Amino acid sequence: MLNNLILITGRYVAHYNLQLSFNIQQYYLSLSMAQNKFEQSLANGAHQKLQDLVGDWSGITKTWFEKDVLVDECLSTARITSILDGRFICYDYQSSLEGKPLIGKMIIGFDIPYQKFTFSWIDSFHMGTQMMQATGEPTENGFSILGTYGNPEYGDQLFGWRTELEIINIDEIIFLAYNIMPGEEETKAIEAVYKRI
Repeated sequence: MLNNLILITGRYVAHYNLQLSFNIQQYYLSLSMAQNKFEQSLANGAHQKLQDLVGDWSGITKTWFEKDVLVDECLSTARITSILDGRFICYDYQSSLEGKPLIGKMIIGFDIPYQKFTFSWIDSFHMGTQMMQATGEPTENGFSILGTYGNPEYGDQLFGWRTELEIINIDEIIFLAYNIMPGEEETKAIEAVYKRI
């Protein structure tokens, strides 16, 4: 009886170890494949396009609160840095709105498994104490990303916020943002036109 128990236990342990070894091999194989896809993207894909934006920028930012009513136009500066070995970029900007300083930060990446651009955005005016998460599609010269925001004081429906990046060339870019009120068409909210310093 004891011998049979030892034999069964031994077979179970051997099977478990074999399965564990197979799972570990699969895990490292998938890591290797993901790393290869990232390296390819960094060499000539979406990550390479993001890394090309690294540097210092200056330009003009315009803001609208309602359709076709320009509220503010100001000088703005931005610094785009590479983080996590090129997996993401960090877009830090400074401008003003109606004479008051405004700063913001956006972490932008490209999700290889889902083939989507992504960002997390915070700033000292539009987002307040909230953080926006957004995803979207590549475009011919950048991306179009859609996020949502809300406030219980405004009701249960969320507002949409669509951000576009248009890469004119290596030395000129445009960030555009559109506000989407529930049940209404989107309207332009921000236009930041930058040139490389």
